[in-house]
Amino acid sequence: MANELIINVRPHETRVALIENGLVAELHIDRKTSHGLIGNIYRGRVVRVLPGMQAAFVDIGEERTAFLYVSDIYRDHPDPGRAIYIGNGEYDDNGKGKPENGVFAGEDESLNIENILHEGQGIVAQVSKDPIGTKGARLTSYISLPGRHLVLLPYVNHIGISRRIKDKEERERLKGIIEEIRPEKTGFIIRTASEGVEKEKIKSEMDFMLKLWANILAKMNESTSPGLLYLDLSVSLKAVRDLFTREVDRLIIDSSDEYKRIIEFIDHFAPALKYSVELYNGEEPIFDVYGIEIEISRLLDNKVWLKSGGYIVIELTEALTSIDVNTGSYVGKRNLDETILNTNLEAVKEIAYQLRLRNIGGLIVIDFIDMESLEDRHKVFSALMEALSRDKARTYVLRMSELGLIEMTRQRAKENLYRQMTEKCNYCEGRGATKSKKTICYEIFRDLERERLLVPKADENIYVHVNPEIANVIKEEEQQSIIELERGLGRRIVILSQKDYHIEQYEISS
Repeated sequence: MANELIINVRPHETRVALIENGLVAELHIDRKTSHGLIGNIYRGRVVRVLPGMQAAFVDIGEERTAFLYVSDIYRDHPDPGRAIYIGNGEYDDNGKGKPENGVFAGEDESLNIENILHEGQGIVAQVSKDPIGTKGARLTSYISLPGRHLVLLPYVNHIGISRRIKDKEERERLKGIIEEIRPEKTGFIIRTASEGVEKEKIKSEMDFMLKLWANILAKMNESTSPGLLYLDLSVSLKAVRDLFTREVDRLIIDSSDEYKRIIEFIDHFAPALKYSVELYNGEEPIFDVYGIEIEISRLLDNKVWLKSGGYIVIELTEALTSIDVNTGSYVGKRNLDETILNTNLEAVKEIAYQLRLRNIGGLIVIDFIDMESLEDRHKVFSALMEALSRDKARTYVLRMSELGLIEMTRQRAKENLYRQMTEKCNYCEGRGATKSKKTICYEIFRDLERERLLVPKADENIYVHVNPEIANVIKEEEQQSIIELERGLGRRIVILSQKDYHIEQYEISS
């Protein structure tokens, strides 16, 4: 089946869906009220240095201060071999990326942040991770400017090649071109889209990126206060730059204005793709036509069913994401071991798919169904590694434990889609549950017993204001408890329903 990029543009929101083999593989949402900052470059001012955290808070002119770890600070080492940058989405000469974003190979751990930064200092920094939850944006001073074919690393004397370019001769050809035309001590990463591209096209893009970097530095020198120096591309142009590869057959967009911008961008960087871009003019919403809207609604479900009848449960917490695998209604055909293995193998593909689709990052713990056979555990682990190999985000996976648990991390640069599309429940306040009606009733009864100590000789009625549902339980199921309390208190208890009360809210008055 065809692979397609579907882009839905509205004044308030832009959504990009990458469809692979008929399934939504990636979904990117950018809203005007919560615009992503990744890739933006700022003039920052250090407002606080925290030696105990080896980090600094930096004012970048946004609503919240950003933070910068010591490992993300560029340092010009005398030994050039120690200044090789492995950054977000880039690779070293062996084609392998580092698990952490923005780290110099051979970094000197003896350097302390208080010896590098001080309050009031001005710096050039780039956002490497969007604000997530209560945390501000994460910064790096290892600047990288991605283009269609290259990534410019202005501070680093290094040439890297995408590990997705497999042909050895092509790798050597591209590396030779960059060695020949790059400025001295300037680094570049050769992206996958460079494969088969002629020297002149690469040179043209390199000149454009070097000019862009010169303009950024000029702005830095001219400005005196924190603020934006470079705004990264819109989400639709990022999709063209990063996702519109040879593996994608066509791009379809429903905005004529954004269609024109994309054509201009492609004319400059990849004119051969021009004829694969289509403007959608249908009356039915584009995401409805391609069945994407239904998939988006399913992203909010924590239970995902497997074709066999099994299912996985995805739970997001503050510290990690847990994924539980269950057989559900699947009973298998031969024996229990085979049923469990087949369910786990089917779950592996769905888990890899959901991690990428929902953009789940950070620490992830997968609880597979227990398998006694070591060979079966190895099969499941190997299948997971194979499924994750198609994910562009970097992952690090530990071997399966005897309890059937796999611990892994996945690169997290921005908020996952679930948190981006939802907010904390104002009723349960994010707990995911409320106290049971019985629990609330018995809390009220204990407070009524305390009334005896507070007002021992009073003879007025006691009024209890509660949610209507609690009032019904007290009157219908706990009437005897109220009678006994009235006898003990020597006072009449009046239950009053309050429609505007939260189910856990109540008030006792005389």
